[in-house]
Amino acid sequence: MKIIIDEFIDSLKSRQASQNTIASYERDIMQFSNYFESKNKKIFDLTKDDMQEYVNHLLAEGKSNSTISRSTASIKSLYRYLLSKNLVEENIAENIESPKVDRKEPMVLTASEIERLLEQPDLSELKGQRDKAMLEVLYATGIRVTELVSLKVDDVNLTNGYIKVKKKNSERHIPLGNLSLKCLKDYMNKVRPLLIRTEEEKTLFINTNGQKMTRQGYWKILKQYKDQAKIEKDITPHTIRHSFAVHMLQNGVELKTVQELLGHTDVASTMMYTQMANLNEKDNYFNLSNKA
Repeated sequence: MKIIIDEFIDSLKSRQASQNTIASYERDIMQFSNYFESKNKKIFDLTKDDMQEYVNHLLAEGKSNSTISRSTASIKSLYRYLLSKNLVEENIAENIESPKVDRKEPMVLTASEIERLLEQPDLSELKGQRDKAMLEVLYATGIRVTELVSLKVDDVNLTNGYIKVKKKNSERHIPLGNLSLKCLKDYMNKVRPLLIRTEEEKTLFINTNGQKMTRQGYWKILKQYKDQAKIEKDITPHTIRHSFAVHMLQNGVELKTVQELLGHTDVASTMMYTQMANLNEKDNYFNLSNKA
């Protein structure tokens, strides 16, 4: 059973799915397979009634609506693959009712909270200068944390002040503000050469062990600075991306431009920020960060 699941996961990798997506699919599908193996049933022989039973099982376990919806999507994708290999006769996850997922309003930091956060790194230390550059780039560009830690040295154009973000077959160029550009230039010229262990390392942001920064590593760094800044909101690296989008719209940037900067293929994904942009506080951090 595991062989066919491994083949499916390999097919995801060949389509250049993200590591997070692959990990989620593999976890969801293994849990699904293990559930029915405990009942002496194989995934090739299951029916839509079995699938509905599994959804009911997840509900009984108290799984969240979003978790059940994601799991159902993973299983549906697996059965599409099995169908393509003529290993099953139907997609048992098709048209299965899963709980409605309520869209939560994204957490957003105010301009003053962003400023407090960006002030936290200790610039007398190499680590602090690196962290400052990462925070500034993350907020100035609105890129995902996975995109941030995946940046290569060659993805940075210091002369024209932008970074290249590559995703599957697409590439977008995102401009840097003056402050983020300065911090990034200082990091690349003065700090990174002291962190890398070998000239073969092409990753832009390096941890103190001379290796590529991970998402988990950066999450810990952000939490540390969030606590230091006495920000009570429960934030994640994606909170910075949400804040970027809202603050851009508050400062008059057109929705289409924000969509392109975020890399959204559907403008509907960007439109959720428009209502949040109508806050009482006028966020002028971008104006401040672009001053020479």
